[in-house]
Parts: sequence; C-alpha cells; structure tokens
Amino acid sequence: MHPFTRIPAQAVSALGEEKLIAEIRRWLGRASPRAPFGIGDDCAVLPPSRGRQLITVDPVIYGQHFDDEVPPRAVGAKLFKRNLSDLAAMGGRPTAGVLALTLDAGVSRKWLEEFYRGLAACARKHRVMIVGGDVAQSDGVVAASLTLLGEAAGERVVTRQGARVGDRIYVTGRLGNSLRSRHHFRFSPRLAEGAWLAAHLGVRAMMDVSDGLAKDLRALTPRAGLAALDPSSIPRRAGATLKSALSDGEDYELAFAFDRRADAGAFEQKWRRAFPRTPLTLIGRFVCAGKAPAGSVDLAQFHGYEHLDAFRKPADRRRGRVLS
Repeated sequence: MHPFTRIPAQAVSALGEEKLIAEIRRWLGRASPRAPFGIGDDCAVLPPSRGRQLITVDPVIYGQHFDDEVPPRAVGAKLFKRNLSDLAAMGGRPTAGVLALTLDAGVSRKWLEEFYRGLAACARKHRVMIVGGDVAQSDGVVAASLTLLGEAAGERVVTRQGARVGDRIYVTGRLGNSLRSRHHFRFSPRLAEGAWLAAHLGVRAMMDVSDGLAKDLRALTPRAGLAALDPSSIPRRAGATLKSALSDGEDYELAFAFDRRADAGAFEQKWRRAFPRTPLTLIGRFVCAGKAPAGSVDLAQFHGYEHLDAFRKPADRRRGRVLS
C-alpha cells in the first residue's frame, strides 16, 4: 500500500497535529495508557524497574526498510520487532516504548492508521505500553523511530564482549534471502530464546544478526582472533546462497559465543527440549589469527550492510535492505 495520497481530504494534513495525535491515541487503544503514564504530557511517568534497565532505538524508513509491497500493519509490527530483537540479544524483555514520527503532509490517514494498528497489536502481544512520542513534518519523508525500554529478564545481561579464542560460535534459525522470502518483516524476535541463553553461564557474548553475519560477527570476535566458519554448516533459508546467508542482513537471529570448556552436547540437548521449533546450529569457532582450518569461510570476502557508505555501488548498498 502506497503511504501517500493525492486526495487532500484523505491526507494527515487535513487533520492537523492536535487531531492527528488524538487519532493516534485512538488507533493505539489499550496499548497506550492515559497521561501522565502515556501520551498527553511533556514526559511519561514510568514505574521503577525491577532489574537492570535496557534501552534501544531503531527506525523504519520508507524506501529503506519497507516499500509499497509491505502492508502498513506489517511496517508497524516490523518497527516494534526490530527493537525487540535488540533486547533479545542481551537477554532482556520490553517494558515501554516511545515513538517519534516524521511525515510528509500528504501521507494517507488510512495508511497511518493501519501502521499504528499493526504497532499496537504487536505491543499488546508483548504487554508493552506506548507511553509517548512526537510528530514532525518533513517533505517526502515517511519514517518512524521507536525507542524501546526494557529490563533484564533474569539476573544476567549478555553483551557483545566476552568471547575467547577457542569458543564455539552458534546461531539460531536460518539466514539469508530475507527480502524475497519476506522474512525481513515476518520474523519473530527471539525474546524467549535470548532470555534462556542469558541464564546459561556458558554463553559468553551475544548479538542479533541484522546487518549480515559476516559483518556482525566482527563485533563478537575476540582481539587477535578471527571467526572460523564451516561453510557447509551455515543454516540457510530457502533460496539463500552462502553469500546471501552471510551478507544480506535483516535475519534477526541470535549469534553467540559458547565457552570452549562447557559441555556443548548437554547444552544442545537442553536447547532442543526448550525450543524444539527453533533450530540451533554450531557454525564454527573463534581461533587465533592465521590459524583458521583449511576450508573455512574467508569472511574478508563477504560484506554485510554498511550504513552511510557513500563509496559502495547502489546494488551493494541495497544488500540487506528493501531499497536504497
């Protein structure tokens, strides 16, 4: 569905800011509490957190993260789930969200209503309140940025730091072909899996795979080490090549380092009992630089999505995103 309309009476400009905010409150329904605990005050009032607090922010931008082929409800849900995936990667759970909206005056009210209803449905599913936000105008733009607050699901928060040479590398789910398969907006964030992994002391470091495994693994790789991957072990989505699985991005799976001294067999058995429908794959190890086994993937030959790369060809800049 195209987000713009040529009929002035159907555009957000026909409402004006105050009436639009009133409509947004109506569209969100039970996902938005009354002020000062929700929309309508200068700031929202939040209850004290029970554990370590987490915060993340991610946008969706027309022409970059979605196009006319993505239903507006799915766009709203994707925005919410992108942020949930970041919380999952640290073993967190969501508590509240704030949404900043940037719109052209010619955006369709119907498109925007469907966007908010998709966002609200996802928020209700995860028992999260949308407690505030902002609306701004910019010509030719349809963009939304969600700041999602969260807290540790357990006693431990897992970061990207902590991997050691010799540690095993695991990934959940399957990778690649996220655009053609429509996985880039149909995915399910690994919240339960992330919380479970964070509670397992053998998991040393973890992150979500959003810009492509080849790029994202660099954030987990210990100093003076490299990720040695077995190409035959990379779990691929239907239609995905090895290059696609390593470079496309928007997989929203979890990659993590597992302690080389821990019992991997027992760990995998516990995983299968806890998450029988979520594949878990051992794809390699962290090794000392220059010590990769023969046949390992040369990650230097693969690139994930690089933001703000003005020197990359347009076809490369589109990799892992809907449009450039």
